[in-house]
Amino acid sequence: MTKEETSKIERLIDANLNRLKEGIRVVEDINRYIYDDPALTASLKTLRHMLQTLYSQERLTHRDIQNDVQKGTIASELKRSSLNDLVIANFSRSQEAARVLEESFKLIDPEKSALCKTIRYGLYNAEKAFFISAQES
Repeated sequence: MTKEETSKIERLIDANLNRLKEGIRVVEDINRYIYDDPALTASLKTLRHMLQTLYSQERLTHRDIQNDVQKGTIASELKRSSLNDLVIANFSRSQEAARVLEESFKLIDPEKSALCKTIRYGLYNAEKAFFISAQES
């Protein structure tokens, strides 16, 4: 891989780590402060903390917010009509980011790829738990 390709992969990883952590945090806080669900909150917090081993301060040098071709907000991102809409959007965002990370890390660190897969499946389980709990309430 060339230096330029490596830089672009690092930028991709940086953006998706941020997206993943932010998405998990939104769902975690909804479960913590709105639904008072200690088990699901703890599960999401554990997943979020698993990300710490993936971070690298060196990767910040590859961040390029000014040239991000989609940093603007699109109309569908502004429309949420319920807490469920927020939860669905943020579970989806997190799962998608975990998949991008899983694939990207295959190029540079297969162990980190495996961790991202574990986190992605953890998110699938948390999403199921959330909606089963919501139906029971």
